[in-house]
Amino acid sequence: MELPGFLYGYYERRLLKDLPRDRIPRHIGVMVDGNRRWAKQFNAPTSQGHQAGADKIHEFLGWCQELGVKVVTLYMLSTDNMNRSSEELDLLMGIIANTLDRLDEDANISVHAMGAPELLPDYLAERLNKLTARTPVREKIHVNVAVGYGGRREIVDAVRELLHDAVAKGMDISKLADDLCVDDISRFLYTRGQPDPDLVIRTSGEQRLSGFLMWQSAYSEFYFCEALWPAFRKVDFLRALRDYAGRQRRFGA
Repeated sequence: MELPGFLYGYYERRLLKDLPRDRIPRHIGVMVDGNRRWAKQFNAPTSQGHQAGADKIHEFLGWCQELGVKVVTLYMLSTDNMNRSSEELDLLMGIIANTLDRLDEDANISVHAMGAPELLPDYLAERLNKLTARTPVREKIHVNVAVGYGGRREIVDAVRELLHDAVAKGMDISKLADDLCVDDISRFLYTRGQPDPDLVIRTSGEQRLSGFLMWQSAYSEFYFCEALWPAFRKVDFLRALRDYAGRQRRFGA
């Protein structure tokens, strides 16, 4: 049953007040899932669902800035999604490009592209490169944009780069294999130099990772929300943060 707006407002303020600020995640990964199903509910074209999802991204980043989240990774387009119809992909790529342009207008945001640019149209790959090279006026939040991204591919790319680096330095590959450790591979991931995600949120009720940050999320906390991404509210986000704040993180212990 839907609550009246004023009750949602009260509930949101209550959640915000009770949220321990020293338990806010530094890095949140988000699987923005459910755009197509949201559009289907309203007998709307798929592109309208993707546009509503893009609009929600900007709203979500505003919430994160308000609460002091430092890093957000957005899973916007996977390598598996590249199998969709050319018509849907063309529309989706255009919406992603417009989303990047809107991010470019925010002086508080720095952006890093994650994925395989060769799988993308030239105009989208160029926008990602330009945005990644831009220096924000004052960075309040860092946003990783996963477009054309696959978790297995990221690990393969990291190992490939590690090997190329070793060869360039004249290292013995056999010795490298003997001495190889977790940190060696982490240094070549798309998110190198960043903290691993503390919390990973997936909307739409699905409870799987679908290849998202497979290496980095080894000790992340996961939160699965029934709401479809375009319908994800600040109340839903605050519930996720409340749930995270109440957990005891063990990091494999």
